Amino acid sequence: MNEITSPEPDSTDQATTGSGLIAERARRLGLVEEMRADGVQPYPYRFDRSHTLSEIRASSGALEPGTETTERVQVAGRIMLRRDTGKLVFAQMRDRSEEIQLFISKAVIGEDGFAAVKNLDLGDWVGAEGLVMTTRTGELSVKVDRIELLAKAVRPMPDKWHGLSDTDTRFRQRYADLIVNAEARRTFEIRHAMISSFRRTLDAKGFIEVETPVLHTEAGGAMARPFITHHNTLDMQLYLRIALELHLKRLIVGGMERVYEIGRIFRNEGISTRHNPEFTMMELYQAFGDMNDVMAITEELVANAARDALGTTVLEISGQTVDLADPWPRQRMVDLASEALGTEVHPSVPVDRLRSLADSIEVRWDPKWGPGKLVEELFEATTEAHLIRPTFVTGHPVEISPLARADRNDPLLTERFELFVDGRELANGYSELNDPVEQRLRFELEQAAKEAGDAERGSVDEDYIRALEYGMPPTGGLGIGMDRLAMLLAGVDTIREVILFPTLRPEVIDS
Repeated sequence: MNEITSPEPDSTDQATTGSGLIAERARRLGLVEEMRADGVQPYPYRFDRSHTLSEIRASSGALEPGTETTERVQVAGRIMLRRDTGKLVFAQMRDRSEEIQLFISKAVIGEDGFAAVKNLDLGDWVGAEGLVMTTRTGELSVKVDRIELLAKAVRPMPDKWHGLSDTDTRFRQRYADLIVNAEARRTFEIRHAMISSFRRTLDAKGFIEVETPVLHTEAGGAMARPFITHHNTLDMQLYLRIALELHLKRLIVGGMERVYEIGRIFRNEGISTRHNPEFTMMELYQAFGDMNDVMAITEELVANAARDALGTTVLEISGQTVDLADPWPRQRMVDLASEALGTEVHPSVPVDRLRSLADSIEVRWDPKWGPGKLVEELFEATTEAHLIRPTFVTGHPVEISPLARADRNDPLLTERFELFVDGRELANGYSELNDPVEQRLRFELEQAAKEAGDAERGSVDEDYIRALEYGMPPTGGLGIGMDRLAMLLAGVDTIREVILFPTLRPEVIDS
């Protein structure tokens, strides 16, 4: 059999670390210098590609074995495998989406061209021109009559069977991970399809995509510790945004009615399988709606994203088969916590009683916390991890929801929801508080908590209150964590898998 049908060991796999790497880099750099000495540019400026490899597979994938066509193509990609039989070289080329075999004959390409092919290494980028064909065993190929080095890989690729075995190395060297790890490439294809789906769904509903500032004078819109920076010219302290919310709602005041933004958020907090200091949020705001409207939009956005990214709304989540297109249950936070503990849990319960409940299940609490915060902690400890199927948890206490309207039937709770799937919060939304007087009181409570030592609390945003004084119509708001949703759709367990370059400790880089 002449063509490549399976990976075979290559000497470069043994030369990717230590002195072997140094020697291999030196050999490849020597080839670069030889090319330059011969007047050949090892890093040309461009290459005119006529077809992607997926286009060739789409048009010629059904050719009978042993077929030679008259279709001339110019293709480009990275050499992933190579097999040399003396007068024939079979090389597997890969571009962004597909792979195809290069059939390179000394008789066709000539002495000089074949000598250049002999000097190609795995990982090199090449451009090739020739005729589309299939081998006797049906392998779709390009019969090459011209080949050009487009970029010499002076560092050998990671082991093509084991990849990068250290997970931190995978995330630090994402460029290398993507070369050898098909699952990593698939994950980011899913992420792209998911975000594109969101835009299509929202655009069809009349939402306008906008961009709002990353540098804020007040850190607001969420309970989180901000990153602090300084603007030299204005000599002022600024914060990297911890949420998109407050500027988007200013646009609702301005009459834009339906707006959304997909943007990067920064929170100076811990790193875990669910948390990265910078991450991506989608937030939308809809005038004349409330919490119920944005819950319906949430279901539609997520179900559409699954269809567009995976071709199905049915997922396996922690061993359960879940159809995201099914209606999602809605349950109050206080009811879930009460059921789990067998006694009433509500902000109206005396704080000492809630502290005793926390002690009984070994939940640590802070004396500064009021009953609303204790309710949230009890819910998180007893219930959150068990919410596998998509579930809207509603009715958050006012104390932990400074931007949400009070529940129309219970003034100690708010018209707020969080979406939980597989024990993770994926979305947060509410009927927006639009009373400037009440909003000021809420902000002042936040400011007092911050001054008492809670660095995650907000402060009084005078400009936002001024905006509310111009009048904001009834509004429903929603925020979805795009990284966590990508984790769900891609079936991965850590946020680092869905962020191309996650935040890591500094490393010492070997030359």
